[in-house]
Amino acid sequence: MKLNRVAVVSKFGNKEAEEAAVKVAKKFLAKKATVFTISPVSVQNCKKIETVNELKKEKLDLVVTLGGDGTTLRVFRNLENETPILTINVGGTRGILSEITLDQVDTAIKQIMSGKIFLDKRTRVIASCGGEEFPPALNEIFINRKNLTKTTEIEIKFQNDTVKQKMDGVIIATPSGSTGHSLSLGGPVIHESLDVLIITPVAPVYRLESIVVPDEKIEVISSHDCNVVMDAQVVKSAGFEEPITIKKYKKQAVFVRLKKRGLRQLSKLGF
Repeated sequence: MKLNRVAVVSKFGNKEAEEAAVKVAKKFLAKKATVFTISPVSVQNCKKIETVNELKKEKLDLVVTLGGDGTTLRVFRNLENETPILTINVGGTRGILSEITLDQVDTAIKQIMSGKIFLDKRTRVIASCGGEEFPPALNEIFINRKNLTKTTEIEIKFQNDTVKQKMDGVIIATPSGSTGHSLSLGGPVIHESLDVLIITPVAPVYRLESIVVPDEKIEVISSHDCNVVMDAQVVKSAGFEEPITIKKYKKQAVFVRLKKRGLRQLSKLGF
C-alpha cells in the first residue's frame, strides 16, 4: 500500500490527541510522505488545512485518526471516496472502532508499507428528504419527534412491507452500528461484513422488535415534524408526512486492519 499522501486527524479540542497527532505526522514525514494536518495541529513541513471537510478536495492514500469513535465517525462523514483509515485510540472512552493504540504505530506503519494488512469495508447509509441529501453515516440514522409532548405515528416501508405504529422514533443502523444505540434498545448484534440494515423502533406503544432487512431503500414517514440525526453528530429536519429515504451509500467506509478478528466490536464491549 502506498503512503505518498497521508492526513492525520486528531480529536477536536483534546490536547493529548493533538500532541499524539504531531508525533504521528513526523513518523510519516520520515517515510517521505506528504502529510496533511488539521488546524490547530501544525507540524513543520506538513500541509496544514483548516477543517476536516477540506479532505474531500485531496487525493489521499491514508487517513490516520487519533481520538475515539466520534473522531472516526467525523472523518468518515467527510470522506466521499473509499480512502482507508487507520484508527488510533487516543483520549477516547472505549474506542470501539479503533484498531490500535499509540504504542503500536510503528508496527502499523511497517505492516502497511509491506502490505501485511487487510482492508475492512463497511456499509454506510445516507438519508434524503425534500430534495436534499444529508451527510452519510457509518453507524446509524436516528429519526425522532421534535414535539416531545405528542407521540408521533411513524410509517416504515421496506421492500413490499410496511410497519406503522406510534413511537418516539426509529433507528436505522448498519452492521457497524449494531453495537451502538440499536443494541442498547435491544437490537441484535450483526456481523460487520453483512449487507443488511437494522430497523429498531424507539419506545413503540406496542412492543415491536428490531427488524433486519436487506440494505435496500427504506422510507420513513412521520406524522409530526422530526429530526434526522446522522451518527449522533449532525442533525437535519424533516416536515410532517414528508418521506425520508434511507439507502446504502455509494462508497463504503474502509478500515485498515492489522489482523483479522471476528465481531471485533463486540469484543471491545467486553463480551
